[in-house]
Amino acid sequence: MKRSAILAVAVGLVLAITLIATNDVAAIAAALRQAGWGIVLVVLLHLPQTLASAMGWQALLERRAPLPFAYGLRWVRESVNALLPVAQLGGDLVRARLLARRGTPLPAAVAANMVDLSVETGTQALFTILCVALLVAGPHGGEALPLAIGLAAAGASVAIAFAVAQRFGLFALIERGVARWTRGRDLAGLHDAVVALYGRPGPLARSSSLHLASWLLGGLEIYAALHALGIDASLREAIVIEGLAQAVRSVGFLVPGALGVQEGGYLLIGAMFGIAAPQALALALIRRIRELALGLPGLALWHRLEARPAAPATGGAT
Repeated sequence: MKRSAILAVAVGLVLAITLIATNDVAAIAAALRQAGWGIVLVVLLHLPQTLASAMGWQALLERRAPLPFAYGLRWVRESVNALLPVAQLGGDLVRARLLARRGTPLPAAVAANMVDLSVETGTQALFTILCVALLVAGPHGGEALPLAIGLAAAGASVAIAFAVAQRFGLFALIERGVARWTRGRDLAGLHDAVVALYGRPGPLARSSSLHLASWLLGGLEIYAALHALGIDASLREAIVIEGLAQAVRSVGFLVPGALGVQEGGYLLIGAMFGIAAPQALALALIRRIRELALGLPGLALWHRLEARPAAPATGGAT
């Protein structure tokens, strides 16, 4: 593990522990006890969101992967990003590797994952903008609107910059760098594969709609968690909280698992909606419990897929 990753994990862990320890720990524990079996419902409600995201990635593959396989790779991707000391790109690189082991050429596999990440980032920006609109329509708009607008602008800027960089040569530079350092051509054709994917408006539109649906489904997960904690929140408020929390998490994408960043985000956003600090931190911990409950089996699935014999690469299509 690189020192930078170790440092990021340590800083995030210290921040998360400090946020919890400096609040009413007993009240946080009581809130989690009140949630009880409602936490199981929260975990289960994440499964449809994962399915929509998997279908969004599947739509970009010229040579379609079976849906169970696509779902499994999305599950692995989320598990790696949530539980391992990697930046939020780590899961995408693992997914690309597993797709390549199934027979897809590595440049096509990497291209599909990077374009999918770009689509996911872009639809997250749209989702955050939708949350801004919902804020304006509700009673909490005045307090939370500046933060929401800032997060929406930041998300849109990142999405546009990432897409433009991909379209106009980012991966051509990566190709040359890989060839220089490895003296091989493992990623030869990566830039052309990315450009080809951006030249298919139909799959891009289907992928975008499915990823946007995935973000919206995340609101149901938060809605269930809020009611499990005894917080009488509307679905509109749950969607807004989810949108702002995901935007905060994306800002801290370099911190593995967004440790500390996620907890601080829920604390800040919860205060804007009148949610007491212990309940807001309990909400963040329920999200962590869900990540562990699904992430550990996801890492086991990764190990199982890696143990299978690799298939020979076929053609140039994704």
